[in-house]
Amino acid sequence: MRILITNDDGVSAPGIAVLARSIARWIERCPEGETREAIIVAPHENYSGMSSAVGDVYGHPFVHYKRFTISGAESIPAYALEGPPALCAILGTIGYFNFRPDMILSGINAGANVGRSVLHSGTIGAILTGAQLGLSGLAVSVQWGENVHFETAGDVAVEVLQELMNAPSRTLFNLNVPNLPVSELKGVRRGRISTAGLIKAGGSRAAAEPLADEGELQIRLGAATPELGDVSDEDADEDGALLAAGYASLTPLKGPQEDTDTALDEHLYSALGAIERHLESAR
Repeated sequence: MRILITNDDGVSAPGIAVLARSIARWIERCPEGETREAIIVAPHENYSGMSSAVGDVYGHPFVHYKRFTISGAESIPAYALEGPPALCAILGTIGYFNFRPDMILSGINAGANVGRSVLHSGTIGAILTGAQLGLSGLAVSVQWGENVHFETAGDVAVEVLQELMNAPSRTLFNLNVPNLPVSELKGVRRGRISTAGLIKAGGSRAAAEPLADEGELQIRLGAATPELGDVSDEDADEDGALLAAGYASLTPLKGPQEDTDTALDEHLYSALGAIERHLESAR
């Protein structure tokens, strides 16, 4: 198994260092007859909230990279890339670093990626991008707080790898771990994506006062941010509620693909007909 490690907090972030050291130990424990290799290609700085964006590759067709060393994981080649996580996933997969991975491991993100934040997370954007290239992926995040227990998330993540290796290609898991030592972790549950949003409504002020031609909008951050926030409106099996209860949450994800729901056919063919009529009238 060959693993590409990346993140969205940047190559010098503490989370990716813990993850790299966990993988270095996992490689050292490789059973006879099995191959375990890894490489790190991660952003040179924080690219949180970038989802699957690759940046302006047309305006900037050259991407600078630099060799990097992570203490305790010196055996794993590491590179800092001036680009977002999805670009790291692409360039780390298609051969630029003389490495062809089977899986992308993204994280450990400093803060939970639950609810609707899965759409905006650069941590998750990296594995969604990898799936488009045929790879399975695991996104790993830990709840924010004082003295963040990245090591707990690293330990749990390594245990998921074997199942990912056995799963079909393009299998994607989103792992969120509460900020607890391993001894206090209650367990791991299958988490459903909640309706928690990254950005909340700004209140009644905007509606009550006329909007100026120019100004600033204060972003009000919700439960999917590094501080988990209020999850009292979530069901017990939703990802945010599981974290708040002391459980790690593991959720299968699926990247963009054609919607084959036949219930949409009526609307689809209606739209096709409207386009055809428009084209006929233009001829």
